[in-house]
Amino acid sequence: MSTYLELNRELTPAQTALKAETHKFAEEVLRPASLELDKLADPQDVIKKDSVLWEVLRKAYAAGYHTQSLPEFLGGAELPALERHILAEEMGWGSADLAIAIGVAAFPFTVGAGLAALTGNQKLMEEVVLPFIRDKEAKYIGCWAITEPEHGSDSLLAGVQQFHDAKITFQVGAKQDGDDWVINGQKAAWISLGTIATHALTFLTVDPSQGMAGGGVAIIPLDLPGVSKGPPLNKLGQRALNQGEIFFDDVRIPRHYMVIEPMAYPMALDWTLSGANAGMGACFTGVARAAFEEALAYCKQRIQGGKPLSEHQLVQKTLFDMFMKVEAARALSRAALVYNTNTVPPAVQYSIAAKVFCTQTAFEVASDAVQLFGGMGLCKELLVEKLFRDARASTIEDGTNEVLSLAGARRVVDKY
Repeated sequence: MSTYLELNRELTPAQTALKAETHKFAEEVLRPASLELDKLADPQDVIKKDSVLWEVLRKAYAAGYHTQSLPEFLGGAELPALERHILAEEMGWGSADLAIAIGVAAFPFTVGAGLAALTGNQKLMEEVVLPFIRDKEAKYIGCWAITEPEHGSDSLLAGVQQFHDAKITFQVGAKQDGDDWVINGQKAAWISLGTIATHALTFLTVDPSQGMAGGGVAIIPLDLPGVSKGPPLNKLGQRALNQGEIFFDDVRIPRHYMVIEPMAYPMALDWTLSGANAGMGACFTGVARAAFEEALAYCKQRIQGGKPLSEHQLVQKTLFDMFMKVEAARALSRAALVYNTNTVPPAVQYSIAAKVFCTQTAFEVASDAVQLFGGMGLCKELLVEKLFRDARASTIEDGTNEVLSLAGARRVVDKY
C-alpha cells in the first residue's frame, strides 16, 4: 500500500485502519472487477446476473460501505467527514466507476433518511430507508435521476437569474391527483445505475410557472407501473458505471414519496450539489494518485538511455508536477468536504471548486502518465490507459466543469 504525507494532521489509529481496510477492498475487489468489466464489448454484459458487478455490490453492502453517511441510530455507519474522504479517495484509487456506483446507489436512501427524520415522515422511513440500511445483498440500489435529453448541466443553474426568467422546466413533471403524485417524462441516458436501480431520486418540475426554481424531488420506486428503462450506454470510460434512460408514463407515487416541493427546492439543490461535487473531488483525487503512482513505478524500472527514466531530469520535473497536483487536489477536496459537512447552509462554491479542480487534475495527471509510459501508455492492457479514459469522463459528469464554474462564479460574485 502506498504512503503519502498527511500535511494537515496525523491520522488516528481508527482512521489509519479505515484507510488500510478500504485500500485493500479497492485493490483486491474494485480494481480487478473494474478492469474485467471494462473489457466487455457489450455494455449489456456488465449488468447480467452473473456479472462480477453484482459480486462487487454485494461485497460493498456486506461491508457496510453503502451506509457510510446514514445515522448510526438507524443502523448506518455514520462516518465523520474526514473518514468519508479517506474512503472515497481509496475507492477512487481502485476504480472510479465502481466507487461512484457504490456512492450513487445510496443517494435516494441517504436523502430520504435525512428528510424523513426532519419531517417525521415515518412511512418513507419504514418503506424505503430502513430496508436499504438492512440490505446486505444489494437488493436496493438507487440512482440520481436529474439529467434529461434537453437538460444537462443547465439543471444545476436554478439559482442563476437568466434560467429563472426564461421559465425553463424539467421534461419530467409531477401533478398532484388526490393523495398521489402523477409523474410523466423522460430522463436521459446519463443516469448512473439507471439500468439496474430499484429507486430513483428524481428531480422534476412541480410548478412550471417558476421555471427550474419550481422544482421538486421525489423518491420513485422503479418497479411501479409506467416505468421503463433504456439499454446501457456504450461509453469511452467508466464502463463499469452503467448508465441508461428512465421513462415515466403516468407513474403514480404516494404523497409521502414527494420529499421536496418548490419552496425548499433551491436549498435541496444546493445540498445535493455540495455533497455530490465534494464526493467527486475526493474520488478523483484517488484517480490522480493512482495515475501518478503507476507512472512513478514505471519510471523507476524502465531503462532508457542507459538508466531508469526516473533519473532523467525532464522526467523528474514531470513526476514532481504530478505529485504537486495530487497533493493540492487532496488538500482542497478534503477541506471542502469536511467544511460543507459541518456547515449550514453549505458553501457550494467550495464543493464546486473541489470537483472542477480535482477532475481536471485527474485528467492532467493521467495524461502525463500516458506520456511517460510512451507507446505502452496507449495499450489497453495497462491500467494508465483506463485511468485516462475514466478521468476524461469526470470533467463532464455531475455537471460539466465549464458550467459548474459558472454556478460557482455566481456564488463567489454574490457572497465573497
